[in-house]
Amino acid sequence: MSADATYLILIFFGLTAFLNNPLMKIVLGFAGSVILIYLGIVSGKDFFRPPDNTVSAPRRLFKSSFATGYVLAIASPLTIVWWTGVFGALLASQPAATTLSALFSCFSILLGCFAWVLGLAIALHFGRQFINQKITGLISLIAGIFLIGFGLYFMYRTTTLLIH
Repeated sequence: MSADATYLILIFFGLTAFLNNPLMKIVLGFAGSVILIYLGIVSGKDFFRPPDNTVSAPRRLFKSSFATGYVLAIASPLTIVWWTGVFGALLASQPAATTLSALFSCFSILLGCFAWVLGLAIALHFGRQFINQKITGLISLIAGIFLIGFGLYFMYRTTTLLIH
């Protein structure tokens, strides 16, 4: 949610024009592709790893879960494409957009994001009792396959952008 608000503020002040630079598209495309493929491989490996009954503290890059989530959300190429593409296009398509109407759009989108995150958290909280280790591993495998697929797709798109 905080990363979404950060992107909204940056787009509101002109980030879309900077990211529409062809060189930035290529750099972000390749970097995002590599990140997605790496995350897909790491996620998929969890399915094939034998269950570990010993409980150990997870190794973390950041001490705070908030910081970890923020960095993952702000660095996600899909998030960058979503906010610059969808919200940038929304702002650009508003006829004679005033500052007030743009702020209202920002607030509405943040409210929708909040509703989505809250609904997802509630579903995960109450759905936890139905999910065991095997199902969690299967979900990780499927998510890994999709992440690798998106990474390869973005790599292909970026390569065609570079060739043309």
